[in-house]
Amino acid sequence: MSKSMTYADAGVDINKANKFVETIKSIAGQTPRSGVMGEIGGFGGLFSLNVSNMERPVLVSSTDGVGTKLKIAFMMDKHDTIGIDLVGMCVNDIAVQGAKPIFFLDYLSMGSLKTETATDIIKGIAEGCKQANCALIGGETAEMPGMYNTDEYDLAGFSVGVVDNDKIVDGSEIRVGHVLLGIASSGLHSNGYSLVRKICFDKLKLNIDDHVAELGRTIGEELLEPTRIYSETIVRILKDFPVHGLAHITGGGIIDNIQRIIPQACKAEIKKDSWDPPPVFSFLKDAGKISDSEMLRTFNNGIGMIAVVPEDVSEEIMDRLQGMNEKAFVIGKIVDRKTSKTQIKFI
Repeated sequence: MSKSMTYADAGVDINKANKFVETIKSIAGQTPRSGVMGEIGGFGGLFSLNVSNMERPVLVSSTDGVGTKLKIAFMMDKHDTIGIDLVGMCVNDIAVQGAKPIFFLDYLSMGSLKTETATDIIKGIAEGCKQANCALIGGETAEMPGMYNTDEYDLAGFSVGVVDNDKIVDGSEIRVGHVLLGIASSGLHSNGYSLVRKICFDKLKLNIDDHVAELGRTIGEELLEPTRIYSETIVRILKDFPVHGLAHITGGGIIDNIQRIIPQACKAEIKKDSWDPPPVFSFLKDAGKISDSEMLRTFNNGIGMIAVVPEDVSEEIMDRLQGMNEKAFVIGKIVDRKTSKTQIKFI
């Protein structure tokens, strides 16, 4: 008789996956656990929501991935920071509505489960959760031979936060005279990498470990710099100051994202030379001969988050941000839109 086939013969090792779950339990246990019920490995993650200090609690959720920045991790064979990007792209999105992130889940899909690589990825996710002060309560690891190359994987993240209904930040209170504060990014974060890779590897023919003088390090190190997580910073600022609008600067850059929160009667005037972008942006602009308008719609250009605040508290908020090790700039103001067709103008 012919040998009976198993799932492992098709490339899926259930025993290896079960052992990996035990590793994940240990890592997840290092993230903030208040409210978490049970352990990793159940059919669903349980979280006991304490809203005794809120009158009308509202849950806020977000999901995202890392995009083609994953290709850089593959090229460098370095996987312990990409999880920070995953968490950052999700929790920053709920933070702009005033929500405090409370828990996070991930989806990791690999062509073949490589335990060491997968462990590094989960460690990065746990580090991101620590920075965001939220719990990693569950997720899914899928082994999918034939779907991905052996050394490749994909990631998705899911975050949930909570905010009192009366404290939701939605931009509706933005008025003429308010000031725009830009909080610095750590670099490219996780957007524009398809263009970045085309410039660096197709046009410039760089190798991932080539040192770039303008950047002061290798191109791989620069491109893998983790996304800055702002959620805890925003939670602290909102406790003490009025903030009427927040914009996470991701795909679409400053132009598209700031317009998502500004009332129709208002326009944002932004001073282009009011902050110092990291050198990676001028490097890419020059190498790719990218226009100003294309740069502003593709990359964050050194500003990862924008807060719209009353002018009379702007200086105090700036001081507080700097006290939390955030590099911040006064980058513009809100003016009357009048007959202008656009809601944003760079001056």
